[in-house]
Amino acid sequence: MQPLLQLSAERPLIAPLVFDPISALLAAREGFDALYLGGGALGYIKAITEANLSLTEMAQAAIDIKAVCDKPLILDGVCGWGDAVHMRRTVRLAQAAGFAGIEIEDQVLPKRVHHHVGLDEVTTCERMVAKVEAAVAARTDSNFTIIARTNAARAVSLKEALHRGREYRRAGADIVLVIHNKPEEVRIIAEELGGPLMFISYPGGVMGMPLSAVEMHALGYRIIVDPTTPLIAAYDALRNCYRRIAREPANVIKGGFPVIGEVEADIHALIGLRSMLEIEDRTT
Repeated sequence: MQPLLQLSAERPLIAPLVFDPISALLAAREGFDALYLGGGALGYIKAITEANLSLTEMAQAAIDIKAVCDKPLILDGVCGWGDAVHMRRTVRLAQAAGFAGIEIEDQVLPKRVHHHVGLDEVTTCERMVAKVEAAVAARTDSNFTIIARTNAARAVSLKEALHRGREYRRAGADIVLVIHNKPEEVRIIAEELGGPLMFISYPGGVMGMPLSAVEMHALGYRIIVDPTTPLIAAYDALRNCYRRIAREPANVIKGGFPVIGEVEADIHALIGLRSMLEIEDRTT
């Protein structure tokens, strides 16, 4: 049985973005109790967008992560890869891949690339309600968390987003995620809908949250996801690394890069290289 999302009565569950096994291990080592596999980040890593990702690609990424890391993993399930009739396979495959929960959003299908420049196109409330109901019916483990997300505050109005949040909860969603358009809407959403809610902290990652984690929890936000900061940090580090190697290959170590031996030793410890060596010593 997969580990569950443990929602504390005292503090929100903070789930940072991960995108591969080594990022998951690093996040787990820092004490995070849950992780988030983001479609936006994985799409960028593949040099496409999440609009081009498939369900099986996300499932394979989870299998790779879960093979080495036992932290609960939340799937950014975008639009569920289909309408209500497709949700059965989406949820069953997500469970089989080891996810602890799935986030499903109410944008149109096929997913639009324009989402990445702030233009959201939402499907009808009725169609999304049917998808949430189908997702709930499809799960074989009642502890598998169904998170229903609406982007209607940006695409239509906050009033419409609140209406959809109520309808998605009525359809059986365990947690509601309303993407806010303005910082002040974070409190309004909580006051109108009540918990349990999920919050995605972008732009700006967790540093861009309008309230502290304690205040967010008091309002009913039980999960806080940072879907951007680790990717931006990794991209910036790689960009600078390749730039330095290209421009001054003979001096890269002298110019402030981490000492390769120290980092490599940390990688070996993180992935458990010693245990692999011990097996090889005994058997090879």
